[in-house]
Amino acid sequence: MSDSFKFSKPRWELLKDKKLFETPIFSLHQLELNPAVQESIHPFYVLKAPEWINMFPLTDNNEIVLVEQYRVGVDETTLELPGGMVDPGESPLGAAKRELLEETGYKSNEWKLIGKTSSNPAILNNFTHLYIAKNCSYTGSNNPDGSEDIKVHKIPLNDFLELVRDGTVHHAIVLAAVAQFLLSEGSSR
Repeated sequence: MSDSFKFSKPRWELLKDKKLFETPIFSLHQLELNPAVQESIHPFYVLKAPEWINMFPLTDNNEIVLVEQYRVGVDETTLELPGGMVDPGESPLGAAKRELLEETGYKSNEWKLIGKTSSNPAILNNFTHLYIAKNCSYTGSNNPDGSEDIKVHKIPLNDFLELVRDGTVHHAIVLAAVAQFLLSEGSSR
């Protein structure tokens, strides 16, 4: 964020945080907040989740490594960048390296953080850390988590960007990563 931009409204006062439900990937909390703009107290609901990572894995031939997998929420198969959750005690970069290897069988020794995004700051408390992994090389078969059914694809970067343009790729975090990638690479693609 630019140092020249200053937010004009103060933070709201947190009065109560009650955990309503917990799953292995998030917990639902009811927060009571005193908004700075009103005198009345309002309940809000927040999903608290670990930090996430997403990466742009590129080979030395400027091909991108992608994962195709079924997504229960939208009930369809999607084409995405590799990514996942940061485990407790793990750094975002460590998680990115682990997820790339687990999901695709690729690894890289050239990593660059290109940004972070909040997927939905109205209801989610976490951030997704976005990386570029360059000169990725295949090390052997992937080893996805037990509930993941992943097919790995490697396609030219420009073909991937066309899939973004035509709506084939529509995962919001992936689209944020594409924007950060293009900004970081100074591309006019």
